[in-house]
Amino acid sequence: MDVIVDRCAGLDVHKKTVMATVRCPDGRGGRGQATREFATFTGRLVELRDWLVAEGVSQVAMEATGVYWKPVWHVLEEAPGLQLLLVNPAHFKNLPGRKTDVADSEWLCQLLECGLLRGSFIPPADIARLRDLTRYRTKIVQERVRETQRIQKVLEDAGIKLDSVATDVLGVSCRRMIEALISGERDPEVLAEMALTRMRPKIGVLREALVGRFGDHHALLLRMHLDHIDQLNGIEARIDAEVDALMGPFVEPATRLLSVPGIGKRVGEVIVAEIGVDMSRFPTAGHLASWVGLCPGHHESAGKHRSGKARKGNPALRAAMCEAAWAASHGKDTYLAAQFKRFKRRFGTKGETKAIFAVAHTMIVIVWHILAEGTTYEELGPDYFERRTDAEARQRQLVRQLEALGHKVILEPAA
Repeated sequence: MDVIVDRCAGLDVHKKTVMATVRCPDGRGGRGQATREFATFTGRLVELRDWLVAEGVSQVAMEATGVYWKPVWHVLEEAPGLQLLLVNPAHFKNLPGRKTDVADSEWLCQLLECGLLRGSFIPPADIARLRDLTRYRTKIVQERVRETQRIQKVLEDAGIKLDSVATDVLGVSCRRMIEALISGERDPEVLAEMALTRMRPKIGVLREALVGRFGDHHALLLRMHLDHIDQLNGIEARIDAEVDALMGPFVEPATRLLSVPGIGKRVGEVIVAEIGVDMSRFPTAGHLASWVGLCPGHHESAGKHRSGKARKGNPALRAAMCEAAWAASHGKDTYLAAQFKRFKRRFGTKGETKAIFAVAHTMIVIVWHILAEGTTYEELGPDYFERRTDAEARQRQLVRQLEALGHKVILEPAA
C-alpha cells in the first residue's frame, strides 16, 4: 500500500509499560523501524515524547485500553506538532499467531502509515471534566437505588409492609416512621399517626402494615442504610453544584435541548458532557447515532443479513437517551408519543423496548440538528402521521380489514 504518513509511531499501551514503534524512511528508498519499551511513570513518558519528537514523528496512534491510555495521551499532547489518534481495538485486530506487544505496536504503526486508522472522539478538557462528574452522578444515583432496595429488604424481613402502602418508602412520612422504629417506637397506632398530607387517608392500612417483628438488628441495619443514603444525597448535591458551574459556557445550547419532549435538565447535561456542543466531529446525524449506538447493526454476507443487533456505542449517552425516550413516550399531544405508539403497533405486544429504542434514535437525530444548526425543536403534532398518510389508501385499507371480518362495506360521503 502507499505510504500516507511519512513518519509515524504506534503505541501498545499497558498498565506498567508502553511498547513504541516508529517507522520512517531508511535513506535507501525503503522503510525502517525502531521499537523501544518505556515504563508508564511520568518521567519515562517524557522520555518517550522526547524520542518521538527527535525522530520527527508527526502522527501517533495508540490503543484505547481502559484508562491506561490517559497518562500517555496527556504527556504526548504537550508536544507541538504531534497529532494523536486514540483507536478502537476492534479496528486493528492483528493476524492470529502473532500476538506479542512488539508485534501489536508494529502492526498499529503500519496501519497508521497507510492511513487506515480513524481516531476516536476525545473531548476537550472542559467537556471531559463535565463528563467525569455526570458519569459519577449516575453511579451515585444507582447506588442510592440499591440502598433503597436494601431498606425494603430489611423491612420485609421485619414484617413491616410499608412498601405495600406507600409508593416511596423514603418519602417524608415513611422516613418519619422508619426513624421512629429505629428509635424504639413499636406501637403501630403511634407510628401510623406520623403520616402526612396524602398519606393520612391510609392510616387504617398503615396500622396493619406497621405490625411486625422489628428488632434491634433491623434498627442497626436501617440506620446504616439511611446514613449511607444521606451521604450519597450530600455527594449528589455537591456534584450538581459543580456541574452547574461547568455548564456555564454551554447554557444556551443546553437550554435549546430542553425544548425536546422528554429531555430534562439532567439528560441535557449528559448530552453536553458526552458529545459537547460542536458537531463538526459528526458529519451527519447518522454518524452521531452510530457513535452512540442507537442505530441498527448491519452484518451482511453472501447477500444474507446475519444480524441487526445494535453496536454498544456510548453507554452513558445511550442510556440517557433511552430514559428520555421513555419520558417522551408518556407525553400527550406530541409527535414523539405518536411515533412510539406507531412503532409499538408495528413491533407487536412484546416490542415495547424496540419502540423505545427507535424513539431514542429519532431523539438523537433531533439533538444533532439542534446543536449543529443552532435551532430549537419544532413540534410536528400528534396527528403528523395521519396528515402524511394518503386518505384514499387509508380508506381502502380499512375497507379490506372490515371485509376480512365478514362485513359488507358501502361508503357514502358525509352530509
